[in-house]
Amino acid sequence: MICGVDEAGRGPLAGPVYAAAVILGEDSGITGLADSKKLSARRRDALAIEIKARATAWCIASATVEEIDAINILQATLLAMRRAVEGLSVTPGEILVDGLFVPKVTVHARAIVRGDSSVAEISAASILAKTARDAYMLELHERFPEYGFDRHKGYPTAAHLQALRANGVSSVHRRSFAPVRVLVSAGIAT
Repeated sequence: MICGVDEAGRGPLAGPVYAAAVILGEDSGITGLADSKKLSARRRDALAIEIKARATAWCIASATVEEIDAINILQATLLAMRRAVEGLSVTPGEILVDGLFVPKVTVHARAIVRGDSSVAEISAASILAKTARDAYMLELHERFPEYGFDRHKGYPTAAHLQALRANGVSSVHRRSFAPVRVLVSAGIAT
């Protein structure tokens, strides 16, 4: 059984990085799987429900802002991926990971560049990671509405950078990322 693994949230200035691991199994019957970034939010949400209902196994995990700042975003991403794989209820025969790097796992794993566009299991993982992270960022918006997380999901948009300058750095911002680090150094933190 093949397990696909992908992440969401490496580039944002705020919030955790998410990863998902998915084993579709034979004849899952799920159509329309693609790189989550190429799907509308509505289509992603519908597919996430279908993946959770029909996949042989799936798991979503994350690494916290504190972990990102402590070990760097790449290592935190690999940590979230490892947690997702380890959380599966079924042990896969092989793990296919989108990108260039693979997490330290006990099962044979290999990286596939643009795997989220070419491997159904990775596409499914991409969708689960993205929808889970987006949902979490909406929760953060309820706690920190002044930053506009509901619109940019923590990415470094002009509006987010302006909100950071106006409101300071919150506890959910990644202090190791340059735009945030500069503001923290200048004493602009909440």
